[in-house]
Amino acid sequence: MPPVPDSILLEHAATLIGQADALVVAAGAGMGVDSGLPDFRSNEGFWRSYPALGRAQMEFSRIASPQAFRTDPALAWGFYGHRLGLYRATTPHAGFGLLKRWGERMPLGYGVFTSNVDGHFQKAGFDPLRVYECHGTIHQLQCLTPCSGDIWSAADFVPEVDVENCRLLNPAPRCPDCGGLARPNVLMFGDWDWNQAHSQVQQQRLLGWLAAASRPLVIELGAGTAIASVRDFSERVLELDGGRLIRINPREAAVLSARDVGLAMGSAAALAAIDALLQTSNSANA
Repeated sequence: MPPVPDSILLEHAATLIGQADALVVAAGAGMGVDSGLPDFRSNEGFWRSYPALGRAQMEFSRIASPQAFRTDPALAWGFYGHRLGLYRATTPHAGFGLLKRWGERMPLGYGVFTSNVDGHFQKAGFDPLRVYECHGTIHQLQCLTPCSGDIWSAADFVPEVDVENCRLLNPAPRCPDCGGLARPNVLMFGDWDWNQAHSQVQQQRLLGWLAAASRPLVIELGAGTAIASVRDFSERVLELDGGRLIRINPREAAVLSARDVGLAMGSAAALAAIDALLQTSNSANA
């Protein structure tokens, strides 16, 4: 079967948006690439952003682990501190605003499921009560031990990082209860101590909202198959909630049903192209 032209796929996507009663945004790491955030999906891209880790041949899974905080806290916080500063300084791309506008026009509004820890949906103006961060958030901290079930804001921590050597220069954050080392409240590799209480509350809210939808539309962005958290969620909505799917991914855009849409494009470009069709349709119907 010959490939379907992009113009037809984009028109199909615009039609699905017009038919939905609820917008489910499902976002993976690729969503942030168009905002200028680094790509950790390959060692080459990861080590280009963190040359000190490249010189040490340290893969992402080794530095993104509780063990890294135990063995070399300055290096681990150099990595996470740099990411925290980068996420604070980066402006989410325009596609975030388009998704928010589309969702706000639907009868039941929008909900967000994301594996990203950058907090960019909230930064782009999404209601925090409608966001489920399944891997946690770098903007909150927890005790490394952990000594308790407490989670607290990272807002008062301003990391000073030697970027070339990926090392934290100022004091690392400490647990207010025991005085021990604090870590980001994110799910890492080999992580048995992640405090998921906040994430679980988010999950319950999102699933409760989704239960009321009869025609949910998932727009999945930048979610690959290597770590399939987001894809698994998208396909669960299709299977259990009768939803439809627009999958946006430059390399892995295949969908299982002709009723759904796969766009082999970047997030920002695809969302802008769909919005142009929606604007044209709205003008014609005015």
